Amino acid sequence: MTTIAAPVTVTSHRPRYEGANIRTWIGFKHFMYIVEEAVLDWFREHTPGARRLYHDHGLGLEIVDSSVLLPTTLEVDDEVRATVTPVAPGRFGVTLHVHRDGQAVPALKGKVTVALVAEADAPAKEPLPEADLLPGPVDRIVSPDAVSHKAVPAEPGALRWDWRVPYFYCHFSDRLQHSGYVRTLEEVVDRFLADRGLAVGRMLAERGWIPVVSRARVRMLADAHMEETVHTTFVVDDILRGSMFDGRMDCYVTRGDEVVHTATARILHGYAISRGPLAGTVAELDAGVVAALRGGAAA
Repeated sequence: MTTIAAPVTVTSHRPRYEGANIRTWIGFKHFMYIVEEAVLDWFREHTPGARRLYHDHGLGLEIVDSSVLLPTTLEVDDEVRATVTPVAPGRFGVTLHVHRDGQAVPALKGKVTVALVAEADAPAKEPLPEADLLPGPVDRIVSPDAVSHKAVPAEPGALRWDWRVPYFYCHFSDRLQHSGYVRTLEEVVDRFLADRGLAVGRMLAERGWIPVVSRARVRMLADAHMEETVHTTFVVDDILRGSMFDGRMDCYVTRGDEVVHTATARILHGYAISRGPLAGTVAELDAGVVAALRGGAAA
């Protein structure tokens, strides 16, 4: 990975207890939370930081794209070393390491893109120092992939879930933030599995299967605002090696006669066996589970 001439930041973190949902393992969402905190630490150390960027320069710091590979589990009480390396203004490589048996083991490899959004209600608009380290300000979050539709796209086998953007998922009094979409990805997968007869509690009780995520990416494509209704869809696009399913989330908001695509995400999801002689191995997805994932009869 090519880097720019800018300083690297190494910080220490621990996963939040909230993420220890099954035994003491930490869910994927909290890996991504640590990545967000590590990138914010880079901004605190090498730029004015998120608070001053807003109050002094009128800019809202927003993660708009985060892609992670998760080769190792995290557990409660793990100490995580996060390394943030700039690769271009507003673009970073992030790695997380934990210690296992006295060795530093990679727990995450990721890429993050940050935008600085001009906030209309910010108290000041002073020129930016350290401009060579920062992306150019933008008036709003926008991507070439943010196409408009006449209606929410309906795909065979997809689940649709509509929800209202709460203020506690927002940044700067208005915009749905990246971590709000990360939470949404976790919830829509849970809703999808329950709808297909594969609820996490059922699979745990009946088979001793626990969900595992090895890859995830969440991209913001356009602004979504506080108290708008987000139309979220989730569909399984592929079954990989008979043991993982590749799922896609898309989020839309309706404005007048248009339906705007505001975010998209992918997740590579499977199951680990938690008990019995095969404990610790990856579960094979039988025909009933695969049919349910593809929208057929429940397992």
